[in-house]
Amino acid sequence: MKKLSIKLRVTLWITFLMLLLVGVVSIFMLLAGGYMVQTTTLRQLAEAVEHGIEAIYFDDDELAVNDELDFFNAGVYLAVYDENADLLYGGMPSGFDRNTSFAEGNIRVIKANGVTWHVFDSRINAGPYGDVWVRGVLPDTGANATFGMLFTLALSALPFLIILAAVGGYLITRRAFRPVQQINAAAERISEGRDLTQRINLGRGDDEIYRLAYTFDRMFDRLQDSFDKEKQFTANVSHELRTPTAAIIAQSEYALENAHTVEEAQAALEMVLQQAQTMSGIIAQLLTLARDDSRQQLNLETINLSELTEIVAQEQAELAAGKDIKIVTRITPNLLLNGDQTLLIRLLINLIANGISYGHPGGTVWVELYRSGDDIVGRVRDDGIGIAAEHIEKIWERFYQVDPVRSPVGSGAGLGLPMVRWIVHAHGGRVKVQSEPGRGSIFTFTLPAALN
Repeated sequence: MKKLSIKLRVTLWITFLMLLLVGVVSIFMLLAGGYMVQTTTLRQLAEAVEHGIEAIYFDDDELAVNDELDFFNAGVYLAVYDENADLLYGGMPSGFDRNTSFAEGNIRVIKANGVTWHVFDSRINAGPYGDVWVRGVLPDTGANATFGMLFTLALSALPFLIILAAVGGYLITRRAFRPVQQINAAAERISEGRDLTQRINLGRGDDEIYRLAYTFDRMFDRLQDSFDKEKQFTANVSHELRTPTAAIIAQSEYALENAHTVEEAQAALEMVLQQAQTMSGIIAQLLTLARDDSRQQLNLETINLSELTEIVAQEQAELAAGKDIKIVTRITPNLLLNGDQTLLIRLLINLIANGISYGHPGGTVWVELYRSGDDIVGRVRDDGIGIAAEHIEKIWERFYQVDPVRSPVGSGAGLGLPMVRWIVHAHGGRVKVQSEPGRGSIFTFTLPAALN
């Protein structure tokens, strides 16, 4: 049974149920029909005898029968006998044994000459004539004919009903499972051709299979998006690491072949160190972002974000001074939250360093932190070059750089702002940016404050 297709199994099951149903209904109809026919004919027999009794009367002390009495009606034979069993009125059908004894009160079944007869006798007192018998006889051929006709009709209709059930069940199941075939075909095309652009495209439907197909299409969309991002990520990492790697190799080869003094060797080593630090920074940020992909748990603890922000701002002030940029802080004291300290430090460094990197000499970076309801709101604002509207949404993508020539300090590869967004989201917060070219940018993040 397991080797059969689902369509065939469903068809066989529907056919079996239909056969069972038709069989049960047919048997019930035959039994019930036969019983009803039998009951009706026997009631007709009893009523005919009763009508015969009512038709007997005396006329001038003579026993007579109403002229309107029909001694053969609806298949019932009617006769009147005296107490000596001599026929007075009516008659019996041929083949019926006229010597059949009388018995009052019950309908009897008598078989004679291969025919079944239903006999009903009723006795009345006729005065000087003594007892008079009224006998009704009904052959069983009418009931048997009806019963046989119903049985023949049921047997004739049964094969057609079974065939109709089998064909209808197969067509219905084939139509119902057509989406499954499309799902299987799409999966095979993707598996064989590795083309994630393939879709089932059944559209939206109300039944379970259409919802399954729609879910598969959405899953393929996410898979395609994930693979595209992975390919882009791999290409970007290769591109970003290629430059410092090539510089390290070139400087090392130059130093080995051409450095004749300590100063020349030292200059080459300084260049190698600088490029190695760049690679180390990229790798460190990639490892941090990998925590997002692996859904790694944060190391949560209660942190005074006000003190942490002050410390980071002071550390970044030296970098800002080198570009003739000053940092101004407006920080509400003792703002507590539950968070990962290492990641929150990275969040603040990336935002402030981003403002310094894209700021103008003589400009300012403002760092604000305050309480708003149940949240802590942080803002890092600069008066630098700003971001064009077409780049606003793309700055959160990994390796995307608005100006590759002047990438943010500490990022160098377009990883700083994607890391900012991940850290904020990982802490259950939100982050947004407002910017206008030539007037600077405002990065605002909101984090849930610790419960008092």
